[in-house]
Amino acid sequence: MKHGKVEIYINEMLKVKGAMIFGLLDPMDYKDEDRLVKTAKAIVDGGIDVVMLGGSTGVQGTLLDSTAKKVKEVIDVPLVLFPGNMATVTKHADAIYFMSMLNARNAYWITQAQMLAAPIVRAARVEPLPVGYIMVSPGGTAGWVGDANVVPRENPKIAAALALAGEYMGNRIIITDTGSNPGAYGEGPIPKDMIRMVRSVITVPYVVSGGIKNTEQLKDAFAYGGDCVHIGTAFEESPEKAFRAAKLFSSVAKEEGLKKVKKA
Repeated sequence: MKHGKVEIYINEMLKVKGAMIFGLLDPMDYKDEDRLVKTAKAIVDGGIDVVMLGGSTGVQGTLLDSTAKKVKEVIDVPLVLFPGNMATVTKHADAIYFMSMLNARNAYWITQAQMLAAPIVRAARVEPLPVGYIMVSPGGTAGWVGDANVVPRENPKIAAALALAGEYMGNRIIITDTGSNPGAYGEGPIPKDMIRMVRSVITVPYVVSGGIKNTEQLKDAFAYGGDCVHIGTAFEESPEKAFRAAKLFSSVAKEEGLKKVKKA
């Protein structure tokens, strides 16, 4: 499969900037559509490189179509779907994480959901991004829905082996995720040793996701090997605060990314 416009954009931006921030918006976490759309514009104005739309449950149908269409009208960066299942597809997005959960117990989340979704994605003319998705403890809602055999936080070798297998099987983006709000379970973002070990074995873009809420955690994610970082919860309070958070996180990404570019 050829690289599409969004995948080329991500790869080119990483060559130039060295690091990227993806803003993840789950419509189920917002009181109304208008606030989500305003938040999307605010975080892009603050410097976010990609807007993600999706969630583990309920994001589909009329809700997804309407929200994606309105978000696209106010942003000038790619809008990428982060699907919770095969129904999280809309023609109003630019691309979709075409994900295989590499450590799912149920084969449905490895290949069957993808088989069912493929014709829908093609009909919608949405660019599929080949993503290998790895769920790390605690896993949260996404881990429960995906029936994940979550990777123990103290064993980064498992995550690294899964990531390498994912690249060997053709995934062109690898994600490690802790699930939504891991801090609620007394655990933080992806451990630094795990990020470093995953980065050491793969050559494709590496996305670090889950629980990053402050600049120190963000710096660590980039410094230890992450190329892109998902930020979600930090943007939920209000569009005004989302703008300030995006501006702050984007400045950290710029600083850490320049270090990567200089080393390359």
